[in-house]
Amino acid sequence: MRPVLASVRELLQCCAARFVLEKVFKFHWMGWRRFAYDFFVIQIGFLLIGLAVDIMVQANLGLSPWDVLHMGLTYHLLISLGEATIWVGLTIILLDILLGERVGWGTIMNMLFIGIWIDALRPLVPAVPTVFYFQIAWLFLATLIMGFGTAIYVGVDAGAGPRDSLMLALSRIFRMKIRWSRTFLEVTAVLIGWFLGGPFWLGTLISAFTIGPAIQLAFKVLRIEKRHTDVIIH
Repeated sequence: MRPVLASVRELLQCCAARFVLEKVFKFHWMGWRRFAYDFFVIQIGFLLIGLAVDIMVQANLGLSPWDVLHMGLTYHLLISLGEATIWVGLTIILLDILLGERVGWGTIMNMLFIGIWIDALRPLVPAVPTVFYFQIAWLFLATLIMGFGTAIYVGVDAGAGPRDSLMLALSRIFRMKIRWSRTFLEVTAVLIGWFLGGPFWLGTLISAFTIGPAIQLAFKVLRIEKRHTDVIIH
């Protein structure tokens, strides 16, 4: 009788675990070859996003809304910009799950690898002369690169980024349009980051208004199917 009870218990545990996983994660397995290809492509996207963040830091005209928060955290905690990006992403993923949003494997990779690439590439990005024309050119270059990195990531279709998932959760729970939930999140991130001393300046506004067209351009150039109309960068 005991072996039968043990088998039933194991079956119930497996079913419960599968139920929980299906509620938390969304993943369509298409074989190792396809996964390896998607993983490689998505890393290119993350590399470009990380490079764009580092270029924007060197431009010294202010960072994108979420990076204002990430940089602000580095001023008060003994962590790098990449590590701050990872910890904020992890916190948001946990919040996504609590709010009932399912996450994909790309969501987890987004949280982890963008921060890794930011720290890995930062020593390789040269400083720009403190001349406004050079700084603004560096800023627009960063925005363009981030647009292409984001388009590549979205094109893999491995799950929304952590901040995208939170945007969708807030839109669903409070029955608001996605544009308003996105605005709420980015304004909140900027205000907290600014309060912590993060670099909120001209570059923050330019980034907010130009990243959308940059992503649209990348979609067109790379011929990537547009699956998301509102994307929050990493």
